[in-house]
Amino acid sequence: MTQFWPEGRLIRTEANRRALGSRAALEEACRRETLLEALALRCDPEHRLHLSLNGLPGIIPREECALGIREGRTRDIAILTCVGKPVSFVVTGFSGDTVLLSRRRAQELALRELLRTRPGEILPAAVTHLEPYGAFVDLGCGVPSLVPLKAISVSRIPHPACRFRPGQEIFVLVRGTRPEQGRVLLSHRELLGTWAENAARFLPGETVPGVVRGVMDYGIFVELAPNLTGLAEPREGFQPGDAVSVFIKSIQPEKRKLKLVLIGRTQPLSPPMEYFHTRGRIPAWSYEDPETEVLPAAQEEASP
Repeated sequence: MTQFWPEGRLIRTEANRRALGSRAALEEACRRETLLEALALRCDPEHRLHLSLNGLPGIIPREECALGIREGRTRDIAILTCVGKPVSFVVTGFSGDTVLLSRRRAQELALRELLRTRPGEILPAAVTHLEPYGAFVDLGCGVPSLVPLKAISVSRIPHPACRFRPGQEIFVLVRGTRPEQGRVLLSHRELLGTWAENAARFLPGETVPGVVRGVMDYGIFVELAPNLTGLAEPREGFQPGDAVSVFIKSIQPEKRKLKLVLIGRTQPLSPPMEYFHTRGRIPAWSYEDPETEVLPAAQEEASP
């Protein structure tokens, strides 16, 4: 599969700089339909994006700014939010010294490849914005998709902002595709490891940081990692979202349980996302026992 990166990756490359280096190079890029990137400098009253290609002016007409603009499925806010950011495009022609560009065509090429992915494939992505129900990501050339809230991690979180921030580069897992809708269905939690993989990073007797995720009459659930939560004995004065330190009293692999003791509150920490998988394909996954559960989308794919 040809790699179509989230917007902002190509602009850093020497190949992209060379392709934007002269009119002759841009004419060659037009013939080859080469994918390029440059910074969107402004959006004019006609909602055309203006770029500078090594001194040559470039314009992306409104209907060429994104998939769905032409058909009315995509709102113009998708154009306005491009200003000040790298955008993907292919060169479609010239009007005098102005280079005519299409971001829509770049997205068509990317989506065509994305719809060929199989359930379980791992893709790079970039977080674009967050909503209470999930995180929207760029899968390549600005092609959007959603990671639902419940698919972000095994540990329950109230909002995607507990895990992600706009602009963050992450990895996602393909759960299936809907070619008729032009959609790629995503998950994320499978990449963060099973219970056993996460628990192996900790030892009984350690004191480690965590985040309170639930307060019940019988105890307090504390997240030690996005896919690992343990139970501490009840204590008053704690609420979900509190950053705490906990003593690991015991780890019980046969029950998949961690018993914890709350030590106290700490300063909030923002550790980097730790992935157990960042490439290839995971055709089967279960939090309790890897290799035993076929991904639901893979089951759909295999059914007659």
